[in-house]
Amino acid sequence: MVSKNQIKLIISLRQKKFRVEHQMFIAEGFKVISEFIEAGFELLNLYVTDSNLFDNDEMFSVVISEQELKKMSALVTPNNCLAVFKIPKAKPFSDSGLVVALDDIRDPGNLGTIIRLCDWFGIEQLFCSETTVDVYNPKVIQSTMGSVSRVAVVYGDLAKMLKTTTLPIYGTFMDENSIYSEDFSKEGIIIMGNEANGISEGIACLVQHKITIPRFGAIQKTESLNVATATAIVLSEIQRKINGK
Repeated sequence: MVSKNQIKLIISLRQKKFRVEHQMFIAEGFKVISEFIEAGFELLNLYVTDSNLFDNDEMFSVVISEQELKKMSALVTPNNCLAVFKIPKAKPFSDSGLVVALDDIRDPGNLGTIIRLCDWFGIEQLFCSETTVDVYNPKVIQSTMGSVSRVAVVYGDLAKMLKTTTLPIYGTFMDENSIYSEDFSKEGIIIMGNEANGISEGIACLVQHKITIPRFGAIQKTESLNVATATAIVLSEIQRKINGK
């Protein structure tokens, strides 16, 4: 059994202010939960509808009904398990390597996909502006499919960071230098902008290398690409060039 107070607490963690207050976040599904456990995140509570789901004698789980899980779940179609983890201490930003920086990304699905892309393309750090959606939003956690456990996500003043970095700064815009003719360094910051407005003026003036993904269609009426799709194309091209593949 799970108490009404526990259910109330778990439901409250869908909101950022309660995640910050309690320093907790939720994850759902066997694969996602397993990834966090394997990465060393502190597990606070584990609720399952099947007592045999996690084969670990050292890990205590509470068996609940599907109806109880439905009350707790942030998913339209609940899985068979839900876990509450402690939010780890934020890692400091390291001014090295390839870094993706997000300027005011608001959609949880986009952030989650970008985190997965960083994991796929070997980007170890993701710097988020303070107005970017919270990485511990349940929708972000689910869409990362565990990749957030392997990518350091840092929040802070994006403009301040860019003014002090020693790395070359790249930014994605419309009608600038094609990514296919741009030379990329093995270290640098790649800025991706807001879904509707792109990179803001205050950040755009700090960009040293303005790049674009050229359109090849004959009509060319498509206004823009989804930011996660654009991130995939940019990271693929950068890694192809710097790795010589």
